[in-house]
Amino acid sequence: MAKLVLLTGPQAVGKMTVGQELAKITGLKLFHNHMTIDLVSNFFSYSTKEGEDLVTAIRMEVFKAVAKSEIEGIIFTFVMAYECKEDVELIEKIKDLFRANGGEVYYIELQAPLDVRLERNKTENRKKHKISKRDVSFSEKLLLRAETKYRMESMEGEVKEKNYLKIDNTNIPAKEVAKIIKEKFDL
Repeated sequence: MAKLVLLTGPQAVGKMTVGQELAKITGLKLFHNHMTIDLVSNFFSYSTKEGEDLVTAIRMEVFKAVAKSEIEGIIFTFVMAYECKEDVELIEKIKDLFRANGGEVYYIELQAPLDVRLERNKTENRKKHKISKRDVSFSEKLLLRAETKYRMESMEGEVKEKNYLKIDNTNIPAKEVAKIIKEKFDL
């Protein structure tokens, strides 16, 4: 009965970095969203239908295998556009898959202001683990465009999960955020 820990929030809020720290202290496996985006980008741009469909298909196969496995669980990072029906439906499908196999779902939403995220967009850890973020200028343009195009923070009461936590991680180191999550949900 594998656990699913969803780490959501806007670009460069620190999802992967928190996920790395959480993986270290829980034994859960980290599956950050760029593991599939960067793989598929060798063939198709993520902005194309083919690219998006292939990323989703690969992710779903990983989720199916993990949900049915004996491993402790998985940490998945995802930029959630709350007004985007496809994003909401995808996350529901993933959560339902884990629950159908007896797993627990933990939903953590990270938030930080734009100026902080623009600085985090330049970190060596981000560039090391996300091929498409190595061109910082291009990455920053995408971040700014998404900021105006999508609502990447939930409204009060919008997330109806029993295991839900929203953290403003502006001034909290990733290790401490991971510790908060671990302790809150006894992971």
